[in-house]
Amino acid sequence: MEYTQKNPLPLPKTGASEAVASSFDTIFDWEYPLDRENLMALYEKGKSMSWNASDLDWSIEVDMEKLVSERIAAGMNDVMDSLLSPPRKLEARESVEMQLNMNAWMLSQFLHGEQGALVATAKIVMSAPLEDAKFYAANQVQDEARHVEVYHRYLTEKLGCSFEVNRHLQALLDDIISDSRWDMTYLGMQIMVEGLALAAFGLIKAQMPDEPLIQDITARIMQDEARHVAFGVLSLEDVYRDGLTSAELREREEFIIEATYLMRDRLLMEQVYERMGWDVDTWVDWAKSTPFMTGFRRMLFSKIVPNLKRLGLLTPRVREEYAKIGLLEFEDYKDSIEEPDVVAPDELLRIISQLRGEAQPAS
Repeated sequence: MEYTQKNPLPLPKTGASEAVASSFDTIFDWEYPLDRENLMALYEKGKSMSWNASDLDWSIEVDMEKLVSERIAAGMNDVMDSLLSPPRKLEARESVEMQLNMNAWMLSQFLHGEQGALVATAKIVMSAPLEDAKFYAANQVQDEARHVEVYHRYLTEKLGCSFEVNRHLQALLDDIISDSRWDMTYLGMQIMVEGLALAAFGLIKAQMPDEPLIQDITARIMQDEARHVAFGVLSLEDVYRDGLTSAELREREEFIIEATYLMRDRLLMEQVYERMGWDVDTWVDWAKSTPFMTGFRRMLFSKIVPNLKRLGLLTPRVREEYAKIGLLEFEDYKDSIEEPDVVAPDELLRIISQLRGEAQPAS
């Protein structure tokens, strides 16, 4: 697929490429049982729902600056001041730039996370112990390559604004890829990273209803990711059903807790404030404390928490940490097997509607 990179992505401090040392067993399954009907059903569904990035309408004009400027001109700036309570009142032009950069930052991290998923899923093909898991993971590798393709094209050809990988996300991806245990790859990528991304995709759809190309991209990717997360849950449910030793359980608890804080901290968006030329410490403190931003970060875990509960990993130790950051409210939400699709929680949708200046229904 040919396209013009109007704005090549900026590079992280590690440079244009990064080598992550890893060591894991590559497993051959000479029995080929293919008897896990739920995984084979996902595999068949993945094949039938495959799509081509070239089929999207790339002729659609994307002018996010115009869309955001129109919202600001319609009074969105005053609503932002009252709802978000920024450290200082922003001029209209600053609000436009902030919204544009936050949008580009989020989409850029989707791109980088998808590359991580591409590499991690290739690892799953090699290390998964059963053939039906290898079949599905092979299908997912193709999905992830397509996701990288569409996000890269959108950012560099259509949006013209992008960011390097966030350091917290980069650290988490390094941990996932370098771990030798195959189930930790599932846990880190399928449950944690892709579980959070799935919720974030729902927010993107809600935030940009007037941009048809990103709506199409997001809808297609959400269908794929819902299957990917369900694949992780089904695969690990079989493994963890037999139980873990106390040492194995503690290692997975530690990983979940560390991954949770890395993902939460990546959403503070320091790179946006740096690009805006603002005092990063002041704006990070704001992002940590203002109700909208804390609620935004918290609600992105709405699919992760019930999935961990289904897997038996919402242990007292994990619960204690999750209680500190307000995540236990999601434990009774439906998990990815009960409800594969995801939408942004109603509370956040209401706030997003207010930020767009939409009328709210009477309660």
